[in-house]
Amino acid sequence: MRLDQKLIAEMIQPGTRVLDIGSGDGSLIEHLFRTRNCDARGIELDMGEVTRSVSHGLPVMHGDADSDLAHYPDAAFDYVVLSRTLQAVERPREVLRQMLRIGTSAIVSFPNFGHWQLRLQLLLRGRMPMTDAWGRPWYETPNIHPCTIRDFFALCAEEGYAVQRWMAVDDKGDRAPWQRSVQLANLFGEQALFLLGRDKS
Repeated sequence: MRLDQKLIAEMIQPGTRVLDIGSGDGSLIEHLFRTRNCDARGIELDMGEVTRSVSHGLPVMHGDADSDLAHYPDAAFDYVVLSRTLQAVERPREVLRQMLRIGTSAIVSFPNFGHWQLRLQLLLRGRMPMTDAWGRPWYETPNIHPCTIRDFFALCAEEGYAVQRWMAVDDKGDRAPWQRSVQLANLFGEQALFLLGRDKS
C-alpha cells in the first residue's frame, strides 16, 4: 500500500463500515478486511482496476465519484475515504458534501501543491512542476484541481466541516514535525491527510 493508505488505515476503527472512493487495485479495502475486520467496499472509475479487484474477491463497483455518490443513502457508512483523488474529481466541493452525507466521517488525502519544491520550480523555470507526488506532465495529468493544505483548511471552514485530525507527511513516510503550524506544513509537507466530521455546533 501507499504511505497515505497505511496512515488512513490507522485512522479507521475496527469493525466499521467503510467506502473507499477511487479504490484502485483494492489494496486499502483488502487491508481493512484482513487487519481491522471492517465491512469495506470500493467505487472505482477505471474498469481495469475494478476487474482486478473483483477477481481478488473484493467488493468494488464501477462508478464515478462526481455523479454516483448521490445514489447512496444517508449515513450508510462510518467512514468514506478519498485517497489522492480529490484533485482529480470535477467537483471536489460537492464530492466532499456527499462524503459527509453518506458517512459519519470522511478521510481525505491529497498531494500538497504548496510544497516548497513546487513553488521553486514554478518560480525558477516558469513551468508546471513535477515531483514524485506530482509525477506526470501537465498534458497527461488527471489532476485538474490541485490545492494546498491552506486551501483545504479554508474550504473546511467555508463548508463548516470539523477537522478532527490532520497531518502533513513527506513521500518517504516521515511525519512532519511542523504539524501544529499550518503555514510550515503547507510549505514542507508533500502530502496531507484529514479526518473530517460534520460540525455539530
